[in-house]
Amino acid sequence: MNKDQVKGTAEKLKGKVNEAVGKATDDPAQELKGDVQQEVGQTQKDVGDLKEAAKDAKKD
Repeated sequence: MNKDQVKGTAEKLKGKVNEAVGKATDDPAQELKGDVQQEVGQTQKDVGDLKEAAKDAKKD
């Protein structure tokens, strides 16, 4: 697991929290912020996954 995977997962988690708070408080802006954070986190995690796959491919 590399830093991009960890940071991406953390960002997704923060996004889920913001989305839930936005829904609970009926705040569409915070809900949208949470959605965006989740997408950014997923993208960062995907980059980390690609880096890991490339690293593993080099070992073979």
